Amino acid sequence: MLHIEAMINYFYYISKYLLLNPYPINSNMVNPILESSKKLWATCIPHLSVDNVVFGFHDTQLKVLLLQIAADKQWILPGGYVQKHESVDDAVKRVLKERTGADDIFLHQFATFGDINRSEAYFKDYPDDLWHKQRFISTSYYALVDYTKVTPVKDEFSSKCEWIPVDDLPKLVMDHGQILKKALEVLREQLIYKPIGYNLLPEEFTMTELQNLYEAILGVKLNRGNFYRKIMKYDILIKLDAPRRGGAHKAPYLYKFDVSKYHQSLKGYSW
Repeated sequence: MLHIEAMINYFYYISKYLLLNPYPINSNMVNPILESSKKLWATCIPHLSVDNVVFGFHDTQLKVLLLQIAADKQWILPGGYVQKHESVDDAVKRVLKERTGADDIFLHQFATFGDINRSEAYFKDYPDDLWHKQRFISTSYYALVDYTKVTPVKDEFSSKCEWIPVDDLPKLVMDHGQILKKALEVLREQLIYKPIGYNLLPEEFTMTELQNLYEAILGVKLNRGNFYRKIMKYDILIKLDAPRRGGAHKAPYLYKFDVSKYHQSLKGYSW
């Protein structure tokens, strides 16, 4: 009798697990969430995570790097956890290196997110001792990268890692939509009093391309003359002698950033 009751309980547990678990168990597959949980408890700092908003600029569009979760096809920001031997900044750089392959990345810490149950609900069908199901306080950074120097790389839990225009974003899981919205707000605010573009544009660019970048970030059209006068007030651009060749019309002049003046202006120059 006890044997039969034990078998009933066993099959009840397995059937419930298969219905709820996005990674079903079989003889050839180990649940990657459960496996990673064991490793994270041993290697990372509990209750602390990082979530990153990676911005790039391409085809006159501001884009953000997102991952699609393999289990349910939902979208998420690239993020991770802080290992016991590293600082928060180093954790962010490591995660971004893994997802983009890029080293020269502008980073800005813009907010901390710590609402109750901000991520636990997403893992509600997992055991309570799952690492990912614990309450996490997330330190969030936005990153500005040269689109041409990034090779998006998915992680073990994702089916895709790709650039998505900020004007056509999918719904994000947990509070990642809120994090992305806040990152864009901060980026727009900073654009008013700080120059942005060095990490988003190629080494040489036209004034029109720089204006297109500002318009893509702000979401508005700018007056060409006013933009030129304001950007030149920074005194951070070097006008190159040779214009861009190959167009049917008058070739536009090329510019590049004066790197030393650019970084100096980041310390507080105002329009």
